[in-house]
Amino acid sequence: ESFRKSDSTKSLLIKSEQLLRIEDHDFAMRPGFGGSAIPVGIDVQVESIDSISEVNMDFTMTLYLRHYWQDDRLAFPSSNNKSRTFDARLVKKIWVPDVFFVHSKRSFIHDTTMENIMLRVYPDGNILYSVRITVTALCSMDFSRFPLDTQNCSLELESYAYNENDLMLYWKNGNDSLRTDEIALSQFFIEEFHPSFGLAFYSSTGWYNRLYINFILRRHIFFFMLQTYFPTMLMVMLSWVSFWIDRRAVPARVSLGITTVLTMSTIITGVSASMPQVSYVKAVDIYLWASFLFVFLSVIEYAAVNYFTTVEEMKKLQKGKLPVSYDATQAMAYDGCFHDDIDVSPFPELPTTPSTTRTIPPRASSTEPPPTEGTRLWRKRSVGKNIRFIMSNSYMIDSYSRIIFPLAYLLFNIIYWCIYS
Repeated sequence: ESFRKSDSTKSLLIKSEQLLRIEDHDFAMRPGFGGSAIPVGIDVQVESIDSISEVNMDFTMTLYLRHYWQDDRLAFPSSNNKSRTFDARLVKKIWVPDVFFVHSKRSFIHDTTMENIMLRVYPDGNILYSVRITVTALCSMDFSRFPLDTQNCSLELESYAYNENDLMLYWKNGNDSLRTDEIALSQFFIEEFHPSFGLAFYSSTGWYNRLYINFILRRHIFFFMLQTYFPTMLMVMLSWVSFWIDRRAVPARVSLGITTVLTMSTIITGVSASMPQVSYVKAVDIYLWASFLFVFLSVIEYAAVNYFTTVEEMKKLQKGKLPVSYDATQAMAYDGCFHDDIDVSPFPELPTTPSTTRTIPPRASSTEPPPTEGTRLWRKRSVGKNIRFIMSNSYMIDSYSRIIFPLAYLLFNIIYWCIYS
């Protein structure tokens, strides 16, 4: 009986010191090998989201990954210790779940000042294995509504060594298995964090459990308003200044138009350099190229004004309505002090009304009655005559452009922000 008692004491001593002398045992094999699947609970605490790169289409996240399972071989009797905690040295000698991150580009375990790994063993054989990891993973981003969109990204966990008959991953506390610290991002704010699970099939090995960490991010639009949208709006409005500059001030209007075009090209190039080369059109591309079109059309508008003014002056010169000494080429290159009131030979007197401040062009049909008060001249003309009238009075193109360009750009902005906001 005394022999049996001493043997029992010896076995308890060995059992209690088992974790301290683990080299004497083989714990590298999966517990319960050949039996049913081992459930491994997972919970995650996200410490930070370090960066989200649109160019590389990935994100970097630092998190605490915790595993929970039971290994009866590590159970020990204890009356005063609720658990025992070990560092990474014991992890290398026992079996631990081989969980990995799907679509991971690179990841590492923090090792300052020691490896950030914690193993806690309870008397009944339950184990908590926690590791602090920084992982960079792919995120399939959709830029069709950039920068007025939300981004849905996910971090996927899977065990590659076993299929669902050997190892079963699950969220230990359901939706409460994913916790986050106060995370602040420069260009995004987090709308939602939630876990989910599913199955992944590989043709050569079968079905595997997969856990997902899903998060939805929305961009801070004010950053892009300051960096992209506001400068673009100002460049478009700056291009309209040329409509108020005298049409004969060629150097002033041409230089203003070319400057705004080149500035818009620089903005478009800068935005494109910070974006991936996707094959579809982004929301910001629509806005930039539409604004570029408005700036480009303002340059074309002056080219039309310049051309029609030249034609008009040459016709007057040929009909002898301009002095012989009048040089149309010099007038077109004048610095802006030359106006429409040119000293010419007297024109035939034409009827005017209080509502009409300009002289009716001498080319108007003599059979056409003068406009009466409350009427407009172009209502009595056909479309072709109106076009010829505007061509022969090129100053009217600038007058119409001062109204048409701002209204068209305002309409475009209303439609754009209604669609994408």
